[in-house]
Amino acid sequence: MYADIKIAGSNAEVMPSQWEYQVGPCLGIEMGDHLWVSRWILQRIAEEFNVVISFDPKPIPGDWNGAGCHTNISTLPMREEGGLAKIYEAIELMEPRHEEHICSYDPSGGEDNKRRLTGLHETASIHKFNYGVAHRGASIRIPRQVAADGHGYFEDRRPSSNADPYVVTNRIVRTICLDE
Repeated sequence: MYADIKIAGSNAEVMPSQWEYQVGPCLGIEMGDHLWVSRWILQRIAEEFNVVISFDPKPIPGDWNGAGCHTNISTLPMREEGGLAKIYEAIELMEPRHEEHICSYDPSGGEDNKRRLTGLHETASIHKFNYGVAHRGASIRIPRQVAADGHGYFEDRRPSSNADPYVVTNRIVRTICLDE
């Protein structure tokens, strides 16, 4: 892409007319820059074709998936041999701060995500923190390959599609790196 945005892929989703794209891999807060600029470019291109873009986590009510901003997280120790233990340590730090994270993961302090994080449609309940290997219905998912390799990253599936990536990154770093 001419704008040098780190786009890793795109695919159709479950809800009618829903598509997603993946930004990354990025280092730290750089992810926020790439996501915000990619959103801006997407909006400008859509204007040219009279297409409406929505970042709402549940833009059309119904019995289908909403839209998240799943966030993959790793630190150097997580990516090194034996890093799976560090992944579990980070997840354990996140559990008691579940409500703080939920409030940080959409611009309405968690209200937008209430429509999406129902415990149905490959989401965890907004009221309960859980995690698991290859568990698409969990708050935190550890990819199957990461568990097999014993190192890598984990995915926080709670951030909403309209999340501010700087706020999400800030909350995660404060929790898993600074124990705040």
